[in-house]
Amino acid sequence: MPTRREPTARQLRLAVELRRLREAAGLTARRAAAMLGVSNVQISQIESGLSGVSEQRLRRLASHYACADEEFVHALVEMATDRTRGWWEEYRGLLPTSFLDLSELNHHATFRRDVAVLYVPGLLQTEDYARAVFSGRVPELTSEELDLRVRHRMASQQITVPYELVVHEAALRIRVGDRAASRAQLAKLLECSTADNVTVRVIPFDLDGFARAASTMTYVGGAVSKLDTVVRDVPHGSAFIDSEAQLGAFRTRFRKVEAASLDPERSRDLINRLSKEL
Repeated sequence: MPTRREPTARQLRLAVELRRLREAAGLTARRAAAMLGVSNVQISQIESGLSGVSEQRLRRLASHYACADEEFVHALVEMATDRTRGWWEEYRGLLPTSFLDLSELNHHATFRRDVAVLYVPGLLQTEDYARAVFSGRVPELTSEELDLRVRHRMASQQITVPYELVVHEAALRIRVGDRAASRAQLAKLLECSTADNVTVRVIPFDLDGFARAASTMTYVGGAVSKLDTVVRDVPHGSAFIDSEAQLGAFRTRFRKVEAASLDPERSRDLINRLSKEL
């Protein structure tokens, strides 16, 4: 297969999982290459995401690594053979790759959970709200860069899987834009919360347990739980977290945050009241 110059986050995840399987089996890259009948360089490229791997070779590797989890192997095969060229590809070279990687991650998600403290998550933002968020970036974006980010964000808002949002009251009260934009944003939250696959919960200021929601996170479900991913904002983009230990910790964190929030009906009542106050 041809060598890639810049593998996507999904391609890198496949590479990481194959390396983890080899290391769990106690095999060196040299031994794995000999078993597969390829060079050390090819194994290195596969495990760095610079080269793809066929279904046949992937299944042979899984067999050599004594991986008995058929569901997991099948999910890896799906990742290896996927040829999806999604809508986000039109932005390649125009936006930071983290934007595209998150779009690709969402496209293949089986569910998504967000914890938000200061901003309404991008998945539910109005156009005016998104524009106000991006306008606050330092250094400032050019008008063209700003338009690209807003257009990409609006295109990414197809919610086709179960989505759970826990949002702090602070994020609902902070006026990212003007009063009208804030009111419209709350109206969109209320509208989205009525969808069958969307659950919105609010942590009010007067509810105990806020420390559990002290930081934001996006938890995206994979085809199997081993392939879940947590996305955290970092100063220069997004960090993708995928180790089993960390995923387990973030699952627990989300459930604790959820337990410290209002139920969906009371959350809608609070959002509606905040909207009327504007």
